[in-house]
Amino acid sequence: MFPQKVTEKIKVLIVEDSPVVQRLLEHVINDDPRLHVVGVAADAAEAMRMIRHLAPDIVTMDIRLPRMNGFEATRWIMRDHPVPIVVVASNVDDKALDISMNALRAGALSVVAKPSGLSHDDYQAMANHLCTQLFIMSQIKVVRQRAAPKIRPFIPTPPEPLCAVELVAVVASTGGPGALSRILGSLPKDFPVPVTLVQHFGAPFIAGFAHWLGSVSALPVSLARDHDRLIQGHVHIAPGEAHLTVAEGYLRLDRGAAVQGQRPSGDVLFDSVAASYGNRAVGVLLTGMGEDGARGLEALHRTGAHTIAESKSTAVIWGMPGAAVARGAVTEELPLDCIALRLRQLTAPLTSQQAMS
Repeated sequence: MFPQKVTEKIKVLIVEDSPVVQRLLEHVINDDPRLHVVGVAADAAEAMRMIRHLAPDIVTMDIRLPRMNGFEATRWIMRDHPVPIVVVASNVDDKALDISMNALRAGALSVVAKPSGLSHDDYQAMANHLCTQLFIMSQIKVVRQRAAPKIRPFIPTPPEPLCAVELVAVVASTGGPGALSRILGSLPKDFPVPVTLVQHFGAPFIAGFAHWLGSVSALPVSLARDHDRLIQGHVHIAPGEAHLTVAEGYLRLDRGAAVQGQRPSGDVLFDSVAASYGNRAVGVLLTGMGEDGARGLEALHRTGAHTIAESKSTAVIWGMPGAAVARGAVTEELPLDCIALRLRQLTAPLTSQQAMS
C-alpha cells in the first residue's frame, strides 16, 4: 500500500488560525526529516486556494476556524479538491471530540492531539505521534466525497437465511467514523440483534467516539465491559487497548498482544463470533488500511455466515475490505449506503416456512 521508498519530503499544509499554534506546528513538522511545511492557512477559503496552488500531500485541520469550522472546511475540501486531512485537536474533552468526530464524518482520516508547548513533559511523544500520523496518512489515496444519493440504489434481495441471525459484528479503521455514522444512523431503534464493533482509534478518543456515535444513531451505544451481556439493539464498542470477543451471549475483553498491529483487532472479534455464533451472525468489514479483519472474516464466512465488505466505490481506503475480497471471504460487496438496508433484511424474523425448511 505504501511506496517502497520516499525520495522527497511530504508536503504539509497547516490550517490553523492561532499564530502561536501555527509556529508550534511548523516547528514540530519541519523538525521531522520526512516532512516539510509548504504553507499555513488561517481559514478555510485560504486553505482551498493554497491546496489548488501548492498541491500538498497532507493537510492538518484545526477544528475551530473563523467563518467556517473544521468539519465544514473538511467537507468542502473533500468535495472539491480531495486531499488527506488529519484533524489536530487542542484537547480530547467531549466538546472538542464532538467537532472532531464530525470532521471524520466529513472525510478526515484521523484525529491527533495538538502538541503542548516545548517545555511540556509529553511534548516529544505528542510531536512524534503527530508527525508519524501525517507521514502515514499522506500515503493514502483519498476519494472525492459526494453527498449521499437521495434515492437509495437498488440492491437484490439476499438469499433466505438458513437460521435466524442473532448478532452483527462490524470492523472499521481509517474512514470508519463517517461510514459507521451512516450505517448505524440508518438502522431503526427496534433493530432486533446486538451489534459488536471494533473501530481502530487512539485510546484517549474512544470514549468520546462512542458518545458521538450514540448521538447520530437511534441505537444505544456504549463501550464494552468484561462480562457484560449482549443486548438486543445495542452497539457494544471495543474499548481502547483491549480485544473484544463474544462467548455464550456475553462480552469478553482480552488485553493480550496486538494482532495485525491492532488492539482491538477485527480478526480477534470475527474469530470469536465464528466460534460462538457461526452462521447465526453477520460480519461487516468497512474501510481501513492494512488487512485486519480479513482473516477473521474468512473464518466467519467458512461457517456459512453472511459476510459483507464495503465496496471499493465508497471506501475511503479499500485495504481491509479488499484483503477480505482477495481471500474469498465475502458473500457480497456493497456500497456504504446499501449496507444498513441489507442488515435490516438479514435480521428480519424468519417466516414459519423458512424456519421449517
